[in-house]
Amino acid sequence: MASHYRTETVFDYSWKQVVQAYWNRYPNPASHHVLTEDTISREIRDGKLYSRRILSKTNSVPKWGERFYKNTPVKIIEDSVLDPKSKTLITFTRNIGFKKIMKVDEIVEYSEQKDGRTLAVRRAYISSQVFGFSRAIRAFGIERFKSNCHKAANGFNFVLQRMFPNHQHHAAMTNNNTMESSKNVDHHHHASTVATLQQQQSKTEAIKKGVSNSFEFFKGQASKIAQMFSVKN
Repeated sequence: MASHYRTETVFDYSWKQVVQAYWNRYPNPASHHVLTEDTISREIRDGKLYSRRILSKTNSVPKWGERFYKNTPVKIIEDSVLDPKSKTLITFTRNIGFKKIMKVDEIVEYSEQKDGRTLAVRRAYISSQVFGFSRAIRAFGIERFKSNCHKAANGFNFVLQRMFPNHQHHAAMTNNNTMESSKNVDHHHHASTVATLQQQQSKTEAIKKGVSNSFEFFKGQASKIAQMFSVKN
């Protein structure tokens, strides 16, 4: 039995910028637990970029968990598929050590939004085979994952700001110009703008609903992605 968690993060950067930053996101102030990262393979098939990397990470454990796991580095396999045509980057990571204690499968999809920003939908599936403690370990894993999601987003934003220092400035200037221009619009145009925003909001909700409905789909995709790289789970 596995516990699962889902979260969304919107980055105020284009999909292209997010993808560039993804390969350079370590090190950052929030990634001290990431010790090493190495690219094992990278190839283009059917216009898509397939990459495999191996990372070494460490995380502290609570006192009760020390009987099962010592604070030693854990190897993480990361497979990714980048599709420039659909502007999506899907990553699939899983630990290859201590799997009986706690196995964490994580799928993240980065996709371009209509407003030019990038949505990251992150899903985690956590399981444990420790008899009598699996539920507690899964609960701990979910809470740890939630905390790590927040840190990862902060670290990623740090890298994005470092790589694209002028991005936020241009965005602010654009917003200021838009606000200045809006002072001269008549009531009819304002009503039309509100209606447009409402339509966009409805579409956004529909997209979120579609993403939610695809939860089980992506869960099944984890094994398929692994098979693409001939990985034995």
